[in-house]
Amino acid sequence: MANAIDQTRRMLSLVTYLRERPGARVSDVARAFGVTEAELIGDLNVLPLCGTSFRGGDLLDIDTDGERIWWHNVDDVAQPLRLAADEAAALLVAARAVANLPGLRESDRQALLRATAKIEGAAGEAAGASSRLSVTFESEGSVFADVDRAIAERRRLWIRYYSPSRDELTEREVDPIRLFAVGHTYFEGWCYLSEDRRTFRLDRVAEIRLLDTPSDPPRIEPRDLSQGLVQPAGDDPEVVIEVGPGGRWVAEYYPHDLAEELPDGGLRITLRTPDPGSLRRLALRLGRDGRIMSPADLSGSARDAAAQALAAYGE
Repeated sequence: MANAIDQTRRMLSLVTYLRERPGARVSDVARAFGVTEAELIGDLNVLPLCGTSFRGGDLLDIDTDGERIWWHNVDDVAQPLRLAADEAAALLVAARAVANLPGLRESDRQALLRATAKIEGAAGEAAGASSRLSVTFESEGSVFADVDRAIAERRRLWIRYYSPSRDELTEREVDPIRLFAVGHTYFEGWCYLSEDRRTFRLDRVAEIRLLDTPSDPPRIEPRDLSQGLVQPAGDDPEVVIEVGPGGRWVAEYYPHDLAEELPDGGLRITLRTPDPGSLRRLALRLGRDGRIMSPADLSGSARDAAAQALAAYGE
């Protein structure tokens, strides 16, 4: 049962592991860390964004051919870390903000505060500048902390969750399994309302409580997210949407089978989805920049929803 902090710890250990094992096999590393090869590849895609400087040039040059993993600049990033004043200030501001998150495990909070004190001592004047800045997380930060704590303590969650496809709030009990980010931040868990695995977007959680009930989700294989969160199946219903030039962004955000150019600079997009009704909100968002062509019943319901919205404005 992995959470975001566990993933961070794993990736820190992964750096040391790879430094000592040049050309390590992907299968061996995944087995050593107890993750799937797809999860390991996901970590490897993040590591090149990390390094000893925010300015670039000192990032980890790690890549893989799918069989072996290579770290090309081990010696370049092995020097002791030296933070610039702006880097130290940014790090201190972020550390203080995270330390104040509600629901953060006390052991993690104390460890973070000890590390912050050491950075303050080494940062000198930069520490003084950072003390005049503060960051406040929105509600998603609190939800993240509660989910992370529930995973670590193996406790069930009660949530009120907004489902945009049905435009309703539902109350659910969920055994959380893991936190992850794919564009937005999500948590995956076993939902007792649906009696199935479900994925919840953190910014759609309206209310959350940790329960005393122990979490006991069924043993299920983690979803492979290397191809994105939404991975339509071949037998899902087909939907055709035509968008004008102002709606071309749809092809960038929605997995699709086909995107054909139209004479006016728009696109005819063919995609598949297990819940075609969820695209009604997309049609309303597009307005004059797009319309659903098929299936006919979805096209008609989208027109009806638009007419109802216009009528509401007219009242």
